[in-house]
Amino acid sequence: MQDLIPLYPLYQLLFEDHGLSPTEISTLFIIWSATAFLLEIPSGALADVFSRRKLLMLGPALTGLGYAAWITLPSYVSFAAGFVLWGAGSALISGTYEAFVYDELAARGSTAKYANLLGKARSAALIANLTATLAAIPLFAVGGYALAGAVSLLSCLAQLLVAASLPEATRAVAADETAPENLGSSPGEAVAGAGGPSSLPAPTPPTRGWRGALERYVFMLRAGLGEAATSRVVRRAVGLVALLGGFLAFDEYFPLLARGVGASNTLVPLLIAVTVAAQAIGGALAGPAYRLPASVFAVGLGATAGLISWGSLSGTALGFVPIALGYGVMQLVIVVSEARLQDAIEGPARATVTSVSGFFAEVFAVSVYAGFALGAVWFSLPILVAGLTVPVLLTALVTPKALPPPPQES
Repeated sequence: MQDLIPLYPLYQLLFEDHGLSPTEISTLFIIWSATAFLLEIPSGALADVFSRRKLLMLGPALTGLGYAAWITLPSYVSFAAGFVLWGAGSALISGTYEAFVYDELAARGSTAKYANLLGKARSAALIANLTATLAAIPLFAVGGYALAGAVSLLSCLAQLLVAASLPEATRAVAADETAPENLGSSPGEAVAGAGGPSSLPAPTPPTRGWRGALERYVFMLRAGLGEAATSRVVRRAVGLVALLGGFLAFDEYFPLLARGVGASNTLVPLLIAVTVAAQAIGGALAGPAYRLPASVFAVGLGATAGLISWGSLSGTALGFVPIALGYGVMQLVIVVSEARLQDAIEGPARATVTSVSGFFAEVFAVSVYAGFALGAVWFSLPILVAGLTVPVLLTALVTPKALPPPPQES
């Protein structure tokens, strides 16, 4: 439901049609990512302390308010405010969602199914994205940006209702590890199995009420940061997932790239739909591919760089075919990397550790948007998109060491 948003293939065009330049649009993306990364880790720790289900309800509520601002008061200030709300909503969901699912499986003794389930869930989300992308064509034809935005707002309400219907997942860590009387142990002790003891001082045992909740929050924050910093396997996996997540900044420029090759507003969603369909296929293949050697995924990322660069420089709508193929392979690698990160986490602050990768993904995305904003002064959009494939290729070189091995089958 989170991706059933008809505004996705249109909002860049909405900005441009209201007089914004590519540089101004890039500054909006920077505001969006800056909001998300500032709130990413704090919201992850929040998800390790408070109800994850309620956070999954609050996220789409904030995002929906952002869409409402765009279609009711279209201006640079309104677009920026909408991105702030969207960034806050995304931060509340990021990390929370993965930990929610993993802990539910852990409670059932089924964590081995996580990669396959995550891949199918990501593919289902992309199919919803594809549906919304195709629906954007008649919606825009009938009611313009206003109708597409109104349907997107209704989708956010549906997300809230779906989240409200979910059971509250049991935390994967044993109860005695996070019980109030044991929270005085240091974060390093909580993650000793993952990377050794931490040098962080142990907090005092929490009290009841708001002070106790605050102390528990601080404990989880330190535990998650401690594991991400002290465990070599987790640290490398966090870095890899962050880089791969940052590369998704590509698709923010695909609508403008499509318009640049002469596609109309009704054809743009079709070209975007090709990339989304490829992502859905790649995500669905992540489960079967989960145990392949890391070198295979490294080669896949190398191919991704070549395909996206080729497609962006082709100057034709057919260039979206190699772009889609590359994006599909990258989606497969992303899902596998996210799943192996979850399997590598051993401490109690699962959502916090996951949010650390989300934080650095947003940092990388901001650098990408800033690069596009600056580079647009001298270079065309196709050249800038092709240039972004260079760090994809460099990431392929470090993947064999950064990707954790899959857990041994029992």
